[in-house]
Amino acid sequence: MKLVVAGGSGFLGAPLCESWAEDGHDVRLLTRALAPGEARHDSGTGVPGLTRVGWRPDASEGMLAAVVDGAAAVINLAGESVAGGRWTPARKRALRDSRILSTRTLVAAMRACSTPPRTFISGSAIGYYGARGHDPLVESSPPGDDFLARLCVDWEAEAQRAAGPSVRVVVLRTGIVLERGGGALQKMMLPFRFFAGGRIGSGGQYVSWIHRIDWMEMVRWLVETPEIAGPVNATAPHPVTNADLAKALGRAMHRPALAPAPGFALRLALGEMAHSLLTGQRVVPSRALNAGFHFRYPEIEIAFRGIFGG
Repeated sequence: MKLVVAGGSGFLGAPLCESWAEDGHDVRLLTRALAPGEARHDSGTGVPGLTRVGWRPDASEGMLAAVVDGAAAVINLAGESVAGGRWTPARKRALRDSRILSTRTLVAAMRACSTPPRTFISGSAIGYYGARGHDPLVESSPPGDDFLARLCVDWEAEAQRAAGPSVRVVVLRTGIVLERGGGALQKMMLPFRFFAGGRIGSGGQYVSWIHRIDWMEMVRWLVETPEIAGPVNATAPHPVTNADLAKALGRAMHRPALAPAPGFALRLALGEMAHSLLTGQRVVPSRALNAGFHFRYPEIEIAFRGIFGG
């Protein structure tokens, strides 16, 4: 099976690509580290294995049509990290452009194919729902109206342009992905290491999370489940409050969770980005559960046991 992954060098994409290559699939990882059209096979990944292909997400299909032609699926994980810095006007433009232009480029390439990919799985985020308090949110819940929500709405609209009689589109609304080797958990662990961990703000805001292994298995499952199209929440079935998450992390690391981070301090340090940390969403993966997807790590305590042992 030929699979094309944009954004395949990061915290989520790299292990996903490796897992497919290990299973004997033909994986094409799109990277800006190479000149457009240049291809380099990763030694040690077997045949067909993993091949890195240069691209430029500039809203034109360029040489990509030949790369995605005949693929079983294209997976779009491209986009700069929302936690990479204060949301200045320039930073907001970069966050938006990195998502909209990459998606537009992939859609243009798919439309130019003689044999378009059967499946397009495009990233999105639970920020789509905005700040919604304690209300449970499923895929049919309406979007919010803050910066992240508007960005996700536009991002998903770009992805839906690929839909057609022979192409299904899945937009993956991912929550906070947990794994020890990177991502949000690496930052969360730091204050606990110095006995300074605790809740953020009131601690009552919900955190919708997913173990990285469950996220990877969900993407693989979606490629192989042709009846599912449209939005899918990539979150564990049991979201937790920020205070409960801090307590569970403290127990897993054998540290107290007694040093809260005041909301006003986060707003001073992070600006508008602090809003998403202090409000949160209670997101439920309704479609995945109803379609029979099995979570290895449905609860936060089980996830932290898997991550930290014990």
